[in-house]
Amino acid sequence: MVTSEPDALTQPDLPRLPLAGFLVAWGMFWILMLTIAVQDYLRQGHHDLWKPVLWEGSSCIVATLIVAAQWPRLHRRDHLLAQPLRWFVGNLVWLPVAAVGFVVAVYALRHGVYAAVGQTYPHEPWPSVFRYEIMKFGLFYLLFVAILFGIRSNVAMGAARVRAEQARTLVQQAQLLQLTQQLEPHFLFNALNTIAATVHADPDLADALLTRLAALLRAATDLTRQPEIELAEEVRLLDAYVAIMRARFVDRVDVRFNIEPAAQACRVPTLVLQPLIENAFRHAVEPRSARTSIEVGAAVADAQLTLTVADDGGVLAATPNFGVGLSNLRRRLGLRYGDRASLSLAARPGGGVIARIELPCAS
Repeated sequence: MVTSEPDALTQPDLPRLPLAGFLVAWGMFWILMLTIAVQDYLRQGHHDLWKPVLWEGSSCIVATLIVAAQWPRLHRRDHLLAQPLRWFVGNLVWLPVAAVGFVVAVYALRHGVYAAVGQTYPHEPWPSVFRYEIMKFGLFYLLFVAILFGIRSNVAMGAARVRAEQARTLVQQAQLLQLTQQLEPHFLFNALNTIAATVHADPDLADALLTRLAALLRAATDLTRQPEIELAEEVRLLDAYVAIMRARFVDRVDVRFNIEPAAQACRVPTLVLQPLIENAFRHAVEPRSARTSIEVGAAVADAQLTLTVADDGGVLAATPNFGVGLSNLRRRLGLRYGDRASLSLAARPGGGVIARIELPCAS
């Protein structure tokens, strides 16, 4: 059985280092090193420019070959980025071999070129050369690995943030779907009972009510495809709900719509108004025998949409109690808009209750 090491911070599919960008940075680094070497050489009164070019050029060539050999392995230890010690050990294990190989290859190139032009490449005794060059290469390699660790860690954290945001979005979508699909069961029972009562007395009305009920159920169960709709469509769905409730409370309710034309194009969460008017029917229409007036309003100002459902028969408690429907609606608004949306209940001037939703108008 093949197992993989745990990845606390990253996934194995992190974006790879862009080769073009790395080559540009690598080239600029060696141009800087060559410029410094040439300036130091000229400052000492020498004029054979090919020598500092050879010295830095040989180091560049061999270092590039070492990095090229390591390049395919650079991404294999991304799963250890959350464990820096293990990551560094894995990348430094070849340092002794690479350092010795670097010194041997660089000095072989320099001796070879000097011999080709009939000169001898002078340097300190080999023990001193190896000690100095290995130390210099080790520092260079450590700096390179540290920079690489910083780059890969930053990429890993960015990828983790993206995955966390994607997961959060999926959770929010699931919560929104669950909340919005909680169409009141008692409403369904009452609606079906109302329709059943009209089947024999008024078949045409029963047929029309069934059509409106089907539209409401379709909107409630199709939120994965259409979680938001234009306010004009939302009002059309609400009118279907009102038609069913009017048939139930004959001569006991009067519902008016006051929707500004500019507000109709605003996109709103599907069935955002249904819990408000459901609340009005439950607390203002059902307990009373007198006729109740309900007004549904919508207005836009400064890209902010205000939705209201006001009745003249409800009584607001000293501490307003948000039931299941309104609590779910408040959570839906919070998940979708954060603190840019609000839901409130207030006493209506002249009696009754007004429910108000504030949210951004997006078209």
